[in-house]
Amino acid sequence: MKLSVVIPTYNEERTLTEVIEAVRSVDLTSLDEAIERELIVIDDGSSDRTPAVLAAYAECPDVQVLRHDVNRGKGAAIQTGFRAVTGDVVIIQDADLEYDPAEYPRLLEPIVSGRADVVYGSRLSGGRPQRVYLFWHLVGNRVLTLLTNLLFNSTLTDMETGYKVFRREVIESMHLRANDFRIEPEMTAHVLKIPGLRVYEMPIAYYGRTYDEGKKITWRDGLGAITTLLRCRFLE
Repeated sequence: MKLSVVIPTYNEERTLTEVIEAVRSVDLTSLDEAIERELIVIDDGSSDRTPAVLAAYAECPDVQVLRHDVNRGKGAAIQTGFRAVTGDVVIIQDADLEYDPAEYPRLLEPIVSGRADVVYGSRLSGGRPQRVYLFWHLVGNRVLTLLTNLLFNSTLTDMETGYKVFRREVIESMHLRANDFRIEPEMTAHVLKIPGLRVYEMPIAYYGRTYDEGKKITWRDGLGAITTLLRCRFLE
């Protein structure tokens, strides 16, 4: 089995090296299957030292670096990464330190064992460390997840999670067009509309950042998520 890790990146010079090295070194031997891995890093028009950080990986055969000349948004970066993957399984990894690659064995197990086609890493199902902060961010997430479940008759606990894992044929069946943070509800809507798709959630740790520490998503992105969910449910 081959794992493709798609890493959308925008101005993450402080954390990018640590994230890449964590992905490269994470121990997957507990899955009882030899798993090759490739990293696809998309520099989405960064204006800091991100390009210089990525230049250090130019000769690494397991790291492919792609670049947008201008900042086009997380959704555009993910779509660029999806088009480049060659693995059997695809996971999205943010380039900050909010999500820990040490969770990979937990996330991959349902797919490796043949029970799942898609796995979401839930920050809200309990049992794993969570940073205590940003009350209204939590409220917004719960509202969006509730709306998702109402529209698509599902039981997700964390629709907006950054840890989404797919069999490659699932992403090949998606017709994505969101270039910004609306990519999260758009991917979820596509997943929940595919008949017979086996979707699982696994609890994960979450080490969230404050806005002073570099968090980028805002309440305006929540409004965009609502319109995206409604569009995908009723107009597509």
